[in-house]
Amino acid sequence: MKIKRDDNIIVIAGKDKGKKGKVLKAMPKDDMVIVEGVNMKKRHTKARTGGKKGEIVEKAHPIHVSNVRVA
Repeated sequence: MKIKRDDNIIVIAGKDKGKKGKVLKAMPKDDMVIVEGVNMKKRHTKARTGGKKGEIVEKAHPIHVSNVRVA
């Protein structure tokens, strides 16, 4: 896998096509990368004891390395 952490990439396929970002984590075993601001999913968290409310958190999910290229 040629893409490493801290590389700047461009998404070439999928729903986020054309977006640019920085690689936060590379997973060569699975041929996946996590890119900041790309493939964001919403995760609902439960309220915890101690007065903290439940909330919706956006989290970056992995994208296959074949769908990105180095910018």
